[in-house]
Amino acid sequence: MIRRYFFTIAVCAVSFCAVLAQSTQKPPLHGKHWMSITGKPLAATAGSMIFQQGGNAVDAACAMLAATCTMWDVLSWGGETQALIYNPINGKVLAINALGVAPSGATVSFFKDKGYAFPPEYGPLAAVTPGTPGGLCYMLAEYGTLSLEEVLAPAMEMARGYPIDAQTANSIERNKERIKEWPYSKAVFLPHAGGQREAPAAGEIFVQEDLLHTLDKMVEAEQEAIRQGKDRKEAIKAAQDRFYKGDIAEEFVRGSREQGGLITLEDLAGWEPIEEVPLHTTYKDIEVYKLQEWTQGPMLLQALNILENFDLQEMGYNSARYIHTIYQSMNLAFADRDFYYGDPYFSPESPIRGLLSKEYARARSKEIRRDKNDDRVMPGNPYAYEGKNNPYEALLKQRSHLTDTTIIDPEVKDFVPRHDAGRYILNDEQFYHADISSVDGYKDSLYQDRFTRGTTSIVAADKEGWVVSVTPSGGWIPACIAGRTGIGMSQRMQSFVLDSILNPFNVVEPGKRPRVTLTPSLALKDGRPFLAFAVQGGDTQEQNLLQFFLNVVEFGMTVQQASEAANINSNQLWLSLGGIRFEDRMPRPGSILLRQDTKKEVIYELKKMGYEIQLGNRTSGPINAILLDNEHGSFWGGSSNHGEDYGIGW
Repeated sequence: MIRRYFFTIAVCAVSFCAVLAQSTQKPPLHGKHWMSITGKPLAATAGSMIFQQGGNAVDAACAMLAATCTMWDVLSWGGETQALIYNPINGKVLAINALGVAPSGATVSFFKDKGYAFPPEYGPLAAVTPGTPGGLCYMLAEYGTLSLEEVLAPAMEMARGYPIDAQTANSIERNKERIKEWPYSKAVFLPHAGGQREAPAAGEIFVQEDLLHTLDKMVEAEQEAIRQGKDRKEAIKAAQDRFYKGDIAEEFVRGSREQGGLITLEDLAGWEPIEEVPLHTTYKDIEVYKLQEWTQGPMLLQALNILENFDLQEMGYNSARYIHTIYQSMNLAFADRDFYYGDPYFSPESPIRGLLSKEYARARSKEIRRDKNDDRVMPGNPYAYEGKNNPYEALLKQRSHLTDTTIIDPEVKDFVPRHDAGRYILNDEQFYHADISSVDGYKDSLYQDRFTRGTTSIVAADKEGWVVSVTPSGGWIPACIAGRTGIGMSQRMQSFVLDSILNPFNVVEPGKRPRVTLTPSLALKDGRPFLAFAVQGGDTQEQNLLQFFLNVVEFGMTVQQASEAANINSNQLWLSLGGIRFEDRMPRPGSILLRQDTKKEVIYELKKMGYEIQLGNRTSGPINAILLDNEHGSFWGGSSNHGEDYGIGW
C-alpha cells in the first residue's frame, strides 16, 4: 500500500495565465529534493508518490513509465524503452537499450512478397518484441531502491480503473474502425461497442482487467522469489523472466500469432535489455550525451559539432540567418542519419567515430551556403575520418537519384515519381503582404501525423544526484493487443527499411533492432549533471531538442522559456514512421515549419533562400526538462505548453 504524505508541493500544471516577469504560458517548476515530469498529470503524480516513499529518481522514473504505459500515453506496455541515467556513485552516464528486435520470419523477402516497400505501420506484423517490461525491470533492479510491487502500485491501481483523459478517449474513438480489426483490442478499448460513441467518454472509469492480471503475475513472481530467499535484484529478474519466458510470454505469443504476428517464444526468451556506454560530444565545454546509433541520437551531436563553427549569438535568435544555419546543419546530420545509422550489434559496422569527429563536422559546415537551401544534400564520407575507404560509394551514387525518383527495386528498375506535398506557395509580392497569422499550417495532415507520431518523455532527478531521461514509445493507439495479456504490441518494425539504397545499416532481419527516433538527452557541465531533456514527436525530436539546448546555452533562456520558445521543423529528411509506399516517406526539400508569429521580414528572407513555408501555432514540443542549478542546490523544471505534459517538484 502506498503511504501518502500531505505537504505543499510545487506543481507545474497546465496554466494559461502568463506571469508578468516571464514570457511563458506555464510557470517554471522549482524543487530542492526531487522532481518528476512526464506526459500525463496522473503519471507525474505516480512519480511523486514514489519519491514520497523514499525512492530515488530511477524508482520514480520506473513508476512514471509504468503509469504512462497503462494510460496509453501514445505508448503501451508492449513498446520500447530508451534511457540515460547519471549515476552519482561513479559520476558516469549510462545508457539503457530496451528496444525490441525483429521476430523470426521478419525478412526482406517476407515483406516484399506482400507488396510492401516498408514494413507495415499497424497490426501484428508491425511488432518487434516488447522491450519496456524488461527495460523497467533492469533499471529498477540495477539502479533503483524499491521493489517492483511498490513501483508498479500506481499503475496497477490505474489498471483497476482510472478516469480516462479526453485526449486518449478521443484517440480511441477516432481509431475505432481499425481497433475493431483486432478482437482483443476491441474488447479493451470499446466498452460501448455498437453505440454511437463506442470508446470511453472523458472522465469515464477505464478498466483493464487483463493488463492488471499480467502485472499481478509479475509481482507474484517477485514475491515468490523473495520467499525462496532471493535478493531484491534476483526477485525483480524473476518477474522479468515470467514476462519473457513464462505464462505471460505463452499468452502473448498465442495472441500475437492468432492475429497473424511473427513473434515466437524463442524470440521473447532470447531477448534481454542491454546496458551501454552512451555517445557524447562537447559543445562550449558542456558534455552532451545521447544513445548509440540504433537511435537518431547522434544526429543532435553531429549538428552541435557543425554549429560550433558558427557564431549563433551574433546571428540572433530565430533571425533568418540563424534559422537557415540551423536548418542546413540539421539537413547534413539527417542525411547521415538516414544512411549510416543502424543496430551496432549487426554488421555492417557504422562509421560512428567518423560521424562524430570534429574534423568531419568542420568539413560538413563548409558545405553550407549562406544564401540558399541545398535541396540535394547527400550523406557525407565519414570513413575518411576513420582512415578507411567508403564501401558504399557506388550505392551513394545510385542514391543521389532518389531526389528525383524513388527506386523500389534496382534490379527491375521500377520507379515511383516524387510526391507532391501540396505546399503553401505565393509569389514574392503576395507572400510579403499576406496575413501571415491566418495561413494554415501543414495541409497534408497524414504526412504531419507520420512526421510527429507519438511517444512520451520522462525526466526525473533527486538530491542524491540521480538524474534520469527516458523516451519510451511503441504500442500506441490503435494498438493490436496480444491475447488476454492486455499488452499492446509495438509498431516499431516500420522503422526498418527493405532496400540498402535507403540505408544498408537498417535493413530488416530477425533479431535486429530498427533505427528509432527515440532519443533522451543528458548534459554535464564541469563534470556535474546540468540538464536532462526529452521530447516526443517522431522525426521532430532531435530538431526540437537541438533548439531547446541552444535556447538555454546560447540565449540564456530558462528551461520553461526554452520549452515554449518558437522552433523550426525541417521536412528535408526521410520519415522514420509512415506508410508502406516510398512516396509516403520521401524528403520534402526546403519545406520548413515556422511558428505563425514569426516576423514577416524573416519569412520573406527565408522564401528568397528557396524555402517553402508552413506555419503552425506551436512548433516546440512537447519538451520536458530539468536543469540542475548547482550554484543554489536546486532544480528548475520545464514542461511544454504543448500537450498534457506535467511536472511535480519538492
